[in-house]
Amino acid sequence: MNLPQDFQFNQANLQDFVDCRRRFLLRYLKRLAWPAIETDPVLEHERYLQQGAAFHRLAQQYLLGIPPRYLSNLVNDPTLERWWQNFTAFAAEILEGQSSLGWKLHPEMSLSAPLAGSRILAKYDLVAVSSQGTLSIYDWKTARVRPRREWLETRLQTRVYPYLLKQAGAHLNSGKPIQPEQIEMIYWFSEYPEQSERFAYSPAAFQADEKYLTALVETIQRLQEEEFYLTSDEKRCGFCTYRSLCNRGVTASSFEDQELLTQDQFQEVLVDFEQIAEIEF
Repeated sequence: MNLPQDFQFNQANLQDFVDCRRRFLLRYLKRLAWPAIETDPVLEHERYLQQGAAFHRLAQQYLLGIPPRYLSNLVNDPTLERWWQNFTAFAAEILEGQSSLGWKLHPEMSLSAPLAGSRILAKYDLVAVSSQGTLSIYDWKTARVRPRREWLETRLQTRVYPYLLKQAGAHLNSGKPIQPEQIEMIYWFSEYPEQSERFAYSPAAFQADEKYLTALVETIQRLQEEEFYLTSDEKRCGFCTYRSLCNRGVTASSFEDQELLTQDQFQEVLVDFEQIAEIEF
């Protein structure tokens, strides 16, 4: 299969490939739209997607310097209000670092770099550069269930984001190559604001990620269509819009089950609001 001419890899499509090669084929190579819902109940799922999108917009505008009193007028939903209050309390320290310690903040920043003859792209919720040269990647998570560290550690996002910052972020480091040990990744949870999860980066992790991501992209590039096979873990199919096309059932799994998987079984599910900042903004 030939990749579309404008195709760029990112954490979302690489995760799709790792979870189900067939889903990658249908979504990104054939670009097939399939009229099925991802989770049930539909209205609750759609409302949560909208809340996640609104939250990411508010966070971006806040970090760009728009006074919170103006942004608060845009919050008219109890869930979003709770997230917003949690975020402004947390982010006040980041803004203090900017004003008092000379931190440089880069909200909604995109980076891309070549990888195995293709390109890989990421859009970061925030990269904060401290005066000591530490580069902190922040990612805002709006899931109702806090994922366990072990689950987050397996995510492609946890590998792609630090790797790409090291490869393509020298302009954030006064033009000097970034060393892996300068980088950390921080997941912040809107429902659990005091329970951020931090992942330090290292030269060994960078080398492992480069080897793994290169092999992953090269595998995708050389596969024939019949080699994009279905996942053997049929629990994933309950959250996939292509499940009926693949004869893996018709009824969508519940919204609650979707999030509980991140806590109990470490399975990937299709939570599009966790990809909003990368894909839509």
